[in-house]
Amino acid sequence: MEKKEELIVKATKEIIVKFIETGRVYPSSFEENWRLVARVVRESLDEG
Repeated sequence: MEKKEELIVKATKEIIVKFIETGRVYPSSFEENWRLVARVVRESLDEG
């Protein structure tokens, strides 16, 4: 896995875990939210 993709996966995981812990994301909507968060993280890295 490319270094940038690895960073995206790790950041997305941390964000999703925090959202689940705070009740903002439910396991039933995990896949949809994962894609949204990963896209935002990817776009943020591309801007930087």
